[in-house]
Amino acid sequence: MQAARGTPVGTAEAAGGSRGRVRVVFVLVALAAYATDQVSKAIAVAKLDGRPDVNVVGELLQLNLVRNPGAAFSIGTELTPVLTVLSVIAAVTVLWFARRLGSPAWAVALGLLLAGVTGNLTDRILRPPGSFQGHVIDFLQLPNWPVFNVADMCINVAAGLIILQAFRGMRLDGTRESDDDADAIEAERHAAPAAEDTTEVESE
Repeated sequence: MQAARGTPVGTAEAAGGSRGRVRVVFVLVALAAYATDQVSKAIAVAKLDGRPDVNVVGELLQLNLVRNPGAAFSIGTELTPVLTVLSVIAAVTVLWFARRLGSPAWAVALGLLLAGVTGNLTDRILRPPGSFQGHVIDFLQLPNWPVFNVADMCINVAAGLIILQAFRGMRLDGTRESDDDADAIEAERHAAPAAEDTTEVESE
């Protein structure tokens, strides 16, 4: 028996199993990164509120609690409700694309991206001063760099992985752009003899 479009049943089942494992990777990465973000923020609020900066690695890494009403780097501080809506749209978009996942690297990238977006979105929805206007908890500070959090790190790492996958020509479903070129060349090779046979028949 064969699956749709002539694909062997065994091959189709193997592909389905692979996709299932990739989706598990996506879910586990998203949950682990999201939990890390939320737990770290809770600890930061409990331990750093009202305290001076804490040096972790000299002045290279400091803990400095900041409540950020804006986007990354405190941009758009007056647009918190708008940023909340945009975050919801971004999370839904990531989940939509995740349905096509077939690449482990893409699964990690989208899992981190979803965790980062929903991590900061949770702050905007649940934290003071009000629903959909909450301030994001930032607490990690590097020299000459805005204060950030684990969710921001997830988003940036995800962006790097997405760019890398794009340069590699790797699609969400695990196929490569170069595979299409190889298929086209193979199709041309098979088409050429057929064209020659047709010409010979017409000549006769």
